[in-house]
Amino acid sequence: MREQTKVIHIGDKVIGGGNPILIQSMTNTRTEDAEATIEQILKLEKAGCDIIRATANNEAAAKAFSEIKKNIHIPIVADIHFDYKLAIMAMEYGADKIRINPGNIGGTDKLKAVVEAAKAYKVPIRVGVNSGSLEKNLVSKYHGVTAEGIVESALDKVHILEELGFEDIVISIKSSDVLMCVKAHEFIAQKTNYPLHVGITEAGTIMRGNIKSAIGLGLILHQGIGDTIRVSLTGDPVNEIISAKLILKTLGLRKGGIEVVSCPTCGRTSIDLIGLANEVENLVADYEDLNIKVAVMGCVVNGPGEAKEADLGIAGGNGEGLLIKKGEIIKKVPEEQLLAVLEEELKNWNA
Repeated sequence: MREQTKVIHIGDKVIGGGNPILIQSMTNTRTEDAEATIEQILKLEKAGCDIIRATANNEAAAKAFSEIKKNIHIPIVADIHFDYKLAIMAMEYGADKIRINPGNIGGTDKLKAVVEAAKAYKVPIRVGVNSGSLEKNLVSKYHGVTAEGIVESALDKVHILEELGFEDIVISIKSSDVLMCVKAHEFIAQKTNYPLHVGITEAGTIMRGNIKSAIGLGLILHQGIGDTIRVSLTGDPVNEIISAKLILKTLGLRKGGIEVVSCPTCGRTSIDLIGLANEVENLVADYEDLNIKVAVMGCVVNGPGEAKEADLGIAGGNGEGLLIKKGEIIKKVPEEQLLAVLEEELKNWNA
């Protein structure tokens, strides 16, 4: 296991130093449209997002951070590329952290101005390096894009900030190549104690992106590497939060919330199990205070047995189903009442 990383404060949140791994996402609204951005962030908060990032790609977007901050409840990170003035402006208007690449911010003097502002506002800097934008000299040195090159690039940028007297740093090294990303994190974990923001970049659509992220993040986090994560998916960012929470819970790194298990269906299935399982997933999202397992089974033949290890379960039959609690059959109800009786049990759960 990796030694504890440096503690970094991001607004009222803390990462590193053995603190719980926090979940991040990024808005896909136009940041200058404060109303739309706030609406999306509030949905992400409800889903369980701990830290949100938004682009500050023009002056209107940077200034919008002030209005956004007044209406949300989690720290917000400003994503900056190329223009150092936007980095400074975003901090002036309330950004709790900035994400920059020190190599493309416009030279030492401009970077120094950003650093001085970050010191004044007590704002940490996330140094981000993606394999797709690795410097040509490192691609040449390592004969292609490699984990070693990604790590060297990130540490070069960290050293630039350190030379300017700045150490309130979070490092992010990402690649769409899962095994390269894993290898890079293993390398960098041996070379620095700055906290790491972990993710598989450009992972893809929901199915492909979830599989790549689950494998990559699972391999990295299971080694004790990583302090905050993002599951990058092409689509509604709320799905990123749902996936990230499941990854952390599966690895035993986050407690609370209901775990739903369901059978894959077979020829014995005589109810709409797929629809029912999806309805149950949506239902349990409102019960984050419960730390139990709920089983959704497709037949009354194996359902009771398969649900025995769950705290609560429902098993469907021919137009009807069973409510199962702690492995015991409680009652038989019509199929259309299964969801309602399950919800009633959750509302009154005290075991």
